[in-house]
Amino acid sequence: MNVIVNGEQHRLEPGTTVAALVGTLGLPSRGIAIALDRVIVPRSRWATEVLSPGAELEVVTAMQGG
Repeated sequence: MNVIVNGEQHRLEPGTTVAALVGTLGLPSRGIAIALDRVIVPRSRWATEVLSPGAELEVVTAMQGG
C-alpha cells in the first residue's frame, strides 16, 4: 500500500503501524511528532495505530530556539 510522508510517497506492507513506519524510515523515536491525516498521533498509540492506504503523514522534528 502507498502512504505519503512529508509529501513523498512510500510503499509499505498492509498493517504497518506508525511505530513500524518510524523504524522503517530510520526516524528517531524521540523528539518528533507525527500527524496522521492532520491529527497528531500520541506516542502511546504509535504501536497500535495502523496506517490505511493513502494515509498522509507529517513528521515534525522538535528544535530549540525561536
